[in-house]
Amino acid sequence: MPIKGTDVVKRLPEAGKKNCKECGFPTCFAFAMKLASGGATLDKCPYLTAEVKAELEDALAPAIKLVTIGAGSNAVQIGNEEVIYRHEKTYFHPTAIAILISDKDSDAVAEAKIKKVRDIQFERVGLKLKADLIALQHESGDKAKYLALVKKVCASTDAGLVLICTDVETLFAARDVCGDRKPLLYPITKENIDAVIPRVKQSPTPLGVKASSIAELVPLTTKLKAEKIDDLVLDPGSKNLTEGIRDQTFIRRAAVKQNFRPLGYPTISFPCFVAKGGLKEALAASAFVVKFAAITVLSDFDQHSLLPLLVQRLNIFTDPRMPLSVEEKVYDIGTPTEDSPVLITSNWALTYFIVSSEIEGSKVASYLLVKDTEGLGVLTGWAAGKFTGDSIAPFVRKCGIEGRTKTRKLIIPGLTARIRGELGEALPGWEIVVGPREASEIPAFLPGFAANLKK
Repeated sequence: MPIKGTDVVKRLPEAGKKNCKECGFPTCFAFAMKLASGGATLDKCPYLTAEVKAELEDALAPAIKLVTIGAGSNAVQIGNEEVIYRHEKTYFHPTAIAILISDKDSDAVAEAKIKKVRDIQFERVGLKLKADLIALQHESGDKAKYLALVKKVCASTDAGLVLICTDVETLFAARDVCGDRKPLLYPITKENIDAVIPRVKQSPTPLGVKASSIAELVPLTTKLKAEKIDDLVLDPGSKNLTEGIRDQTFIRRAAVKQNFRPLGYPTISFPCFVAKGGLKEALAASAFVVKFAAITVLSDFDQHSLLPLLVQRLNIFTDPRMPLSVEEKVYDIGTPTEDSPVLITSNWALTYFIVSSEIEGSKVASYLLVKDTEGLGVLTGWAAGKFTGDSIAPFVRKCGIEGRTKTRKLIIPGLTARIRGELGEALPGWEIVVGPREASEIPAFLPGFAANLKK
């Protein structure tokens, strides 16, 4: 469980009774409460000893360590989670989906899989959904062949990499080929950990730690952390789906509920090995996305098997406390001109995509103004005071639409007809037009309205 403010205050100078106010808070207790909630940082207190500061940093850190794989715009962050169930707070970093390429695969198969990672993408509520990582497996026993595969993938895509190789020399030779890509090295086991540690200390790299059980993971992660190697991803060695769900759940509960730091790391799952190919593999991947895996590795996918998994991931990792929203701005639907209609709606993502698609369906190029209502729909936004004449008028004036249109006619949703008067007063020079009550009526309404504008 996260540390409480009452526990933090006991570790502050003079057991929280110094109250020097140099941190910017009136009392040590107020500072401690802010620390526990993430609203302040330890460096605000100049009187903490190095020992206490290190202790508090560890206690205040998220239950699951944040680990980054890859670099640049394609870097994938996993971990940093604080809860078991998303309704308690939210999940922060979606499960990374990887595709497996073996050095036994033909060039054609390898190229096809690389192309899938690069090209198969879907747009949903303004987000681009796609796979994240490529896992490269050394199966052939030929070091040169594996290194050639790594070089080929690096030359073909910027996706993050998971290097799967049991031979330490080959594993680190592959790491050297793509070290700037910050790949995940896997598997680090009790047999090779001593050989791995000095190499990783020399050049830090995320490690995938594998054991035959959860109990066997603990001494491995403890040893690595003692060596100040802390970018770890855990594999408890689950042999089937049942064991996988059990192990993933146990690790998350131990980290979050018991604050057991040796298991406080993101995890990796391999549905490609648990249920090889087809529907069973897709279902296993789906189960691992639900049950806390930070990375799940598929043997292959196509657009039909990947889309359901991506949508499921989106649903789970969307903050349930915050509705999906789009940016507040002017959106061009088609290629509008200074004579095109101007409409306004709220920034709830569902509202935006429905309204914009109906405008597209009308085949009338238009300007769509999207007002920030904190993700609320039009009617709910009006009821909450976020879609009113007084709030819309400043947005219209500052968004730049007045310099792009000469029509000076603003179409508001029919459900909010009652704001027409106040909006007209707040926007002198504009005519406020009440549009359809339902978005489905826009294709019938807009062509006639646009024709009248040109008269």
